[in-house]
This record gives sequence, structure tokens and C-alpha cells, in this order.
Amino acid sequence: MAVILAIDCMGGDHGPTVTVPAALDFLRRDPDCSVILVGLQEVLLPLLGRAQAEFGARLRVAHASEMIEMDEPIASALRTKKDSSMRVAADLVKSGEAQAAVSAGNTAALMAISRFVLKTLPGIDRPAIASIVPTLNRYTYVLDLGANVDCQPEHLLQFAIMGAMLFSALEHKERPSVGLLNIGQEAIKGNEAVKRAGELLRSGGLNFYGNVEGDDIYKGTVDVVVCDGFVGNVALKASEGLAHMISAALREEFKRNLLTRLAALMALPVLNSFKRRFDPRRYNGGSLLGLKGVVVKSHGSADAFAFGYALERAAEAARNNLPERIAVRMAQLSGAAT
Repeated sequence: MAVILAIDCMGGDHGPTVTVPAALDFLRRDPDCSVILVGLQEVLLPLLGRAQAEFGARLRVAHASEMIEMDEPIASALRTKKDSSMRVAADLVKSGEAQAAVSAGNTAALMAISRFVLKTLPGIDRPAIASIVPTLNRYTYVLDLGANVDCQPEHLLQFAIMGAMLFSALEHKERPSVGLLNIGQEAIKGNEAVKRAGELLRSGGLNFYGNVEGDDIYKGTVDVVVCDGFVGNVALKASEGLAHMISAALREEFKRNLLTRLAALMALPVLNSFKRRFDPRRYNGGSLLGLKGVVVKSHGSADAFAFGYALERAAEAARNNLPERIAVRMAQLSGAAT
């Protein structure tokens, strides 16, 4: 299926110096896709070189006269910057000119703009952010990762449905397993919202595994882990911090003396394999779920390699009609409840 991506080229820590090369590499890898580069024409066009001749109609530039800063307040992004690259990219999805939007910009602004422009699907109260976490087996999808701090049990059920549909669309697994993040596996544990959410999930028609604990995320116990945005964001940031600490500690130990330096040289093939396996750049790209359109948020500090993975995730979600899958499943749940 041919897919057109609208790319906010001005967002992120590096802007067009990363987003444009990543988009061109993506076009070379996926001949069925096209891209619309959104941003200041006078900045983007010089970076294209011979690419316009190489890709022809598969590559075009949509001018946006404004950009949203990484620390810009949501109100300013929504009200005063209606011609920002982020807003124009969302508008292209709404109009049908593109099937997905990708941005490395301000997360809060992207969520607010996407929700304002695209609206939420029927039955979805709050969009959620889902991302991939590498595990011993393969990887697990986790949501919500910060969009919704205070959640009701019904919201967690909606997150579970959206996460299951995301996994099904991208991994082509009909009934992925879903776990509810809790302080214990027993149904009686957790706060009232989590216990009630467990009851809803057991009767929600999903492949519900039950409660899972924090270590189950990295064991790969289930395909999808559901939690509120407060817990999810803390878990994600703690995991990132632990990964950086282990990496730094290993470097220190291997540099300690001549013997450890020789050991590092001997272990280099294993270390390189480990690094490739758990390279966070390969898991870049968080999906904003629950919208009437596909929107993917790249990490703000992503390099071209990492941003390319966000583009691939957006294209795959669009190819597999992710919003429609969620809408159908929500309609089935609503019908079962009446």
C-alpha cells in the first residue's frame, strides 16, 4: 500500500539536519512511500540537493512559516502558531493528503495539536502515548508513557484496546497478550483504579494475561503492558537512567587498567552485538493512539538513524489502518455493553 508521510522537519533538537537526511534514506528503503517535508522552504530546499530529481513526485516540500520550540507552552503552540511545521503536518493528515505525521518536536504541543486537529476516535476519552521497550524475548509495547497522569479504570481499558490494536497492526499478531502493570500479580493488589481496571479487562474481550509487575516488562511476559501515564513515564525514565548507568559503569571498568583493556578488546564482538540488540535508536517512535489519524513522536535527540525508525513505524501503522482497527474494536466493545 502506498503511504504518504507528512514530516515536521523543524522539530527536535537537530531539526532539518537530521529529519531531511532520514527522510531521503527512508524513501530509498521503501519505494512504495512518499514524503512531504514540512518546514521553512528556504531551509529545506538547499538540503535536498539532487533528491528532487531522484525521487520526483515521491518528494515534495510544504512551506510552514513558523516552528514550535521544544519548551514552548501548549497555549502558544495552539493559538498563535497556526502555520507551524507541526500544525501543517497534522493538517495534511486531516485533509487526507498524508496518511501519517511524524515529529521530533515538543511532545505536549504535538499531542495538543494532534488532538485539536484530528480529534479522538469514538469511544476514546484520552489519547495515549505508546512505545516499544526491548526485552529478553523481543520487545514489549508499553502505554501510557506520560500523556495522562490521572486515569480512571475505563481509560486503562481504552489504553489496553489501543495497545493491542497497535501491536496487532505492526507485529501482525491477531490476539496479543495484554498485562496490567501493578505492584503484584494477585487481583486483590493495587489501588482501587487498577483493581477496577483489572475487572474491566477480564471482561473486555482481550487476551488479558492479568496483572504484571515491573520486571515482567523486560522479561517479555506479555506483548502489551498497560498503566497510567504517571507510572509509565517514571518506569520509562528509570529504565533509561539504568541503561545509561550500566553503559557508563562498563566503560569505566574496562578502562581501569591494562588487563581490563585487553579484556575489553577480547569482549568487543559480544559488546558490539549487545549494543546493536539493545540500541535505543532501533526502538524510536512513540505512537499517539486514539486519534483519527496516525501520528508518531520521535525522540527529540534522535539522529537520522533513529528518526528513520520512527518513519518506518508511522508507515506501517498507516498501511495497516491502525485508527480504523481501534475504531472497530471500540465499536464492538460499545455494542457488547449495550
